[in-house]
Amino acid sequence: MRDYKNIHFIGIGGISMSALAQILLSKGLKVSGSDINKSHMTDLLEKKGAKIYIGHNVDNLKNPDLVVYTSAISYDNQEYQKALSLNIPVLERGRFLGSIMKDYNKTTAISGTHGKTTTTGMLSSIMLKTDINPTILLGGEYHEIKGNVKIGRNDYFLTEACEYKKNFLNFEPYIGTILNIEEDHLDFFKDLDEIKKTFVEFAQKIPSYGFLVYNRDDPNQENIFDDVLCNKKSFGVYKDSYCSAKELKFDPYPSYKLVIDGENICHINLKVPGMHNVYNSLAAATCAYLSGAANCTIKKGLDSFSGTKRRFEYKGTYKNIIVIDDYAHHPTEIKATLETVSKLTEGKIHVVFQPHTFSRTAALLDKFSESFDAAENVVLVDIYAARERNTYNISSNDLVEKLKERNIKAVYKDSFQSAAEFLKEKASSKDIILTMGAGDVYKIGDIITKS
Repeated sequence: MRDYKNIHFIGIGGISMSALAQILLSKGLKVSGSDINKSHMTDLLEKKGAKIYIGHNVDNLKNPDLVVYTSAISYDNQEYQKALSLNIPVLERGRFLGSIMKDYNKTTAISGTHGKTTTTGMLSSIMLKTDINPTILLGGEYHEIKGNVKIGRNDYFLTEACEYKKNFLNFEPYIGTILNIEEDHLDFFKDLDEIKKTFVEFAQKIPSYGFLVYNRDDPNQENIFDDVLCNKKSFGVYKDSYCSAKELKFDPYPSYKLVIDGENICHINLKVPGMHNVYNSLAAATCAYLSGAANCTIKKGLDSFSGTKRRFEYKGTYKNIIVIDDYAHHPTEIKATLETVSKLTEGKIHVVFQPHTFSRTAALLDKFSESFDAAENVVLVDIYAARERNTYNISSNDLVEKLKERNIKAVYKDSFQSAAEFLKEKASSKDIILTMGAGDVYKIGDIITKS
């Protein structure tokens, strides 16, 4: 990276791209970038000294030494093509991040189909209470670091590791964590077997002196790491594991006795609900323990963690109706979130769901239809296309019909405003309205709470 002084980002407003740009700005490099829309992230980068262009245009390239692009852009992007025509080096975001990570002595990468941002946030909460002064790159915003990135020393680097397009195979972490493995990103992966093989490849990237932290209770991780040569440390609840939760209770939030390597470490009282967060916290505790964090620090970090933005985030109330926003966009995540909410309220749950990508909706349609049983009403809005075109002949109405076949009250609404009005009409005092999806569905919650 020492060869580059002027770096241009295509898609700079993305959560990870903006974090990488901030890291470079902190090192004194010249940064420019473009994105389709203006956002608080682009505004922040401008304040920190980046040159931001709204919209993609060949004129945005002012002779950079390197162009970094997100996998969300298409290869016919005019800035990308201009860089190639000028023989400017180009790097995909994952490869670029992998290059940056090599500057750090010890790196921890959190991977898995879901839970990455929450687990990275939990581990951040612990490590920030040590004297390590970590550099942190999050896939979401966390109040304790006032955003999605924290610049620390070149000793410890903590990041999420996304499997999409096998991006995490660019990493060689000292500690690599695999939270869970399920079917997802089926616009790229052929099937679950290919996904499992890719996670094994990620584990094989960990050096022999490093650590693989994996979920012993996950059936899709059973016996797949036999040929991985690094140190392997498991976490779990139901099977004997290196790190485990004993005497687990929900009242309604989880509490348990944390046991690592046969030692009673401390008693944990989580402030985030659900069984999925028990697993996330065990993964974070294992990584912290292997990194040398003190037992009391692990407890303080996990006990004080209250979540990251868009992960079960309290948005406010409307006529004594609680509004919560959650990033869940995979059937397993949705089901887990709804089961968790059902334990937190005596009222009814009303959901507005925005499917994320046409490929995921088409491939997992039946599984999506089985995820909303705990909801009183389900409102579907249009699919958030993200990087895709609708070549799948799929729409939100297809999921509405599938839900109706299961006798679930489901409707489609063609605008956020009409979805908000419908939910306000259906919900009563002490009910919960839950906005779900990885797109911009959170705006519906904003409409309701500001009514």
